[in-house]
Amino acid sequence: MAFQEFEQLMILQQLEFVELEADNHPRRFYQAQNVFEELSDKQFIKKFRLSKELAGELIEVLTPYMSEQTRKTSISIERKVLTALRFFASGSYQLDIGDNRSSGLSQASVSRCITEVTDAMNMSDVVKRYVHFPDSFEKLNTIRRGFYEKTGVPGVIGCIDCTHIAIFPPRSEGLYAEHIYVNRKGYHSINTQLVCDSDTRILNVNANYPGSTHDSYIWRQSCVSTYMENLHSNGHSSYFLLGDSGYPLRSWLLTPLSDPTPDSPDARYDNWLTSTRSTIERCLLKHRVLHYHPERASKIIIACTILHNMCINDNIPVPINEPDDPVNIDFGMYDAQIIPDPVVGQQLTIGRSMQQLVIRSYFTRR
Repeated sequence: MAFQEFEQLMILQQLEFVELEADNHPRRFYQAQNVFEELSDKQFIKKFRLSKELAGELIEVLTPYMSEQTRKTSISIERKVLTALRFFASGSYQLDIGDNRSSGLSQASVSRCITEVTDAMNMSDVVKRYVHFPDSFEKLNTIRRGFYEKTGVPGVIGCIDCTHIAIFPPRSEGLYAEHIYVNRKGYHSINTQLVCDSDTRILNVNANYPGSTHDSYIWRQSCVSTYMENLHSNGHSSYFLLGDSGYPLRSWLLTPLSDPTPDSPDARYDNWLTSTRSTIERCLLKHRVLHYHPERASKIIIACTILHNMCINDNIPVPINEPDDPVNIDFGMYDAQIIPDPVVGQQLTIGRSMQQLVIRSYFTRR
């Protein structure tokens, strides 16, 4: 079965509505449900993950980047956004079988709605509105204070990790060959780097690399890496991120020690780092297999990141009845490669010094 046919079949399975175009069979249209009026606040959040107020805000934000309704039978922007939100909320076409009264659209129309809304949510101004790394000392200090109040150690301004978002095997043509998307667990994915604050708000997202790409490589290409290095080069060394062993130790990126002695300062440091980094484990994107080509899948990941932050900002809880992870999604916890470079060696030495300073200051019992 061709990829496009497979995609259309999967979408068709979720639809309560079908347009009949055979000879002598006129198209049948169901009246779309007015979800803002007919659903309670709780029902609305369960269906779309956003509150009515946030959905209205998103519709207003995306309107300048979407096609206006030009005729009575056109799909309104509100209806397009709600249709896409239902897709983002379900995470799987199968979960929506027989539950599409809010859109009442054909599979082709649903697909176009998802595409248009996703493109609008990936506009630079929209992304920056909801996902942004702190660009001032005031913002840096606010985030650092949040971590300090929860962990008791000053200096942390973010946790970083990568997660593999499973995708349908892509066609051979594209930015990368099909086999480049196969990760070390053997399935196709996009390796997505996230940085979050102490409230699991995502500060930065990079969804541009195929599954075979190492976490440390994505980090070295990241604008956040350059930002943190420049921050320390200019004498502002009291800010750092926390990463796992997949990242290189630097003074601006602290990582775990290897096999510390139990109940030692080193072990207490490792326990603290692991506990603090559990923040990002709660916002890593899991339980999703995207049946789209990689470029479209990357845009969907960015859109979901925006929706995640909207929920965090508005204190909307993450649903607790998520399904078990069917493919043992890999969080990138493997050793970083050693790079024989004098500058890298010097940075590693400084990173170890910062690591030991934190251990002596906060994890040595007095």
